[in-house]
Amino acid sequence: MCRSIKTLRPPAIPEEATEEEMRAAALQYVRKVSGFRAPAAHNQEVFDRAVEEIAEATRRLLDELEVRGAARV
Repeated sequence: MCRSIKTLRPPAIPEEATEEEMRAAALQYVRKVSGFRAPAAHNQEVFDRAVEEIAEATRRLLDELEVRGAARV
């Protein structure tokens, strides 16, 4: 149904994750949890809202993580 969600913080990736990468990870998560690759029309709004909320939570997490031994940019 979906591929693995990749790690989005350095040093797993060489630079900061893009908005596109964060949204793709959020979409994969919602697909996995919901069990739907594409929701029915009557579930589209709640599906899309979940993706956006998880993408925002991902942005905050990556912005606030402190990785010891790594230089903050």
